[in-house]
Amino acid sequence: MVFRRLFERRPADPTPPQPAQPSDDELEDVGTAEDEPEGELEALDRTDWAARASETLPTGASTGSKRAAAMYGEQGSGPTHFVRASGCYVTDADGDTYVDCTMALGAVALGYGEPRVVRAVTEAVARGNVACFSPVEEVEVAERLCDMVPCGEQALFLKSGADAVSAAVRLARTYTGRDVVIAAGYFGWHDWASPGSGGVPGSAAADVVRVPFDDVAALERATDDAGPRLAAIVLEPVVERMPSEGWARRARELCDRSGAVLVFDELKTGFRLRPAGYQELSGITPDLATYGKALANGYPLAAVVGRRDVMGAARHTWISSTLASESTALAAAAAVLDWHVEADICATLAETGTDMRDRVREALAASGCTGVEILGESVMWLMKWDDPARESRFLSVAAAEGAIFKRGAYNYAAIAHDERALKAIERAASEGFIALRDDRE
Repeated sequence: MVFRRLFERRPADPTPPQPAQPSDDELEDVGTAEDEPEGELEALDRTDWAARASETLPTGASTGSKRAAAMYGEQGSGPTHFVRASGCYVTDADGDTYVDCTMALGAVALGYGEPRVVRAVTEAVARGNVACFSPVEEVEVAERLCDMVPCGEQALFLKSGADAVSAAVRLARTYTGRDVVIAAGYFGWHDWASPGSGGVPGSAAADVVRVPFDDVAALERATDDAGPRLAAIVLEPVVERMPSEGWARRARELCDRSGAVLVFDELKTGFRLRPAGYQELSGITPDLATYGKALANGYPLAAVVGRRDVMGAARHTWISSTLASESTALAAAAAVLDWHVEADICATLAETGTDMRDRVREALAASGCTGVEILGESVMWLMKWDDPARESRFLSVAAAEGAIFKRGAYNYAAIAHDERALKAIERAASEGFIALRDDRE
């Protein structure tokens, strides 16, 4: 049973955080683009939203991973725009409904439209979501994050994960008075994190040294090379798999030895592996940590949480955003925090993710399809293909069969993935794998 672990901390109220799901009648139309939409969807008149988007949005989508080519590959195709999201289901602009395995790139862990989150946000809107002052929710949510996060003594809010990691780097450089940053992972689109991108001068990343994930020797060499100029080591702690404990622990030791700041990017791991992320799971405590994505169940909020002395560097630099403390996202985060106090959400995500991943593995084994591996942690797993064209073919077939899988990493479990959704995922994956097998016969 998907929810059997959910309420170990909450005996008083056995109602899971599950939004209203599409009806059985709606799900009968999963993947049937030929059917005419009904009701409010008739007005859309089968608009080619991808074509319209390409005319007005320079890359077709403001979020890189939601571009059609990023979703399905250059040779693939599938739905690109939604009009409704509920639980773990999305309805596209043609009125067809799909089970979502991406959960908005991991930003949603409870489910789309989770009732308590929606209620909290609606109440915040009614009170007025911004004003000339900071809302009281900014203080309340900061206090709760600091209570929850091992390294937490103070917190600073922003709107995106890229903003949060960039803020952490600036805090570390201000605190230490040094420049060099050793980085392992993906940290967004800002100049320091995007060497080689158009419009990014080489000087922007001149003091950023990239090292491979989970490579202790490379980490040690980079630290030695940086010497007294090392400001921070910034790690994405989980990249397709858990790291060796020695990697993160060695980073902690190197920062302690050099006086540098250790930063964990917990944007994906926070509120999934554990509420506080990898640091809570591993017992290795950084100086700063960044959170986002599932922190507010899809509402735009990110945070830097860390030691008081390092966070205090904010008084000696400039980190500010007009809507950083906008109250609807903070209200959503408060509702998410309530769920993590009252129920073992992360244990349920792990159980559900294991079930989801295993069903896809079983579908793969039964199909006889080759050229793909199912890898990763239960709460954030992936398919690794040996041929991008075959990956595109699989994704397109699976979408036509009613399930949206992530190209590359990651597929994410959500509380809203119930038995019916898991069966639909297995069926769509099976059809995709069988199509690939038949292509080679």
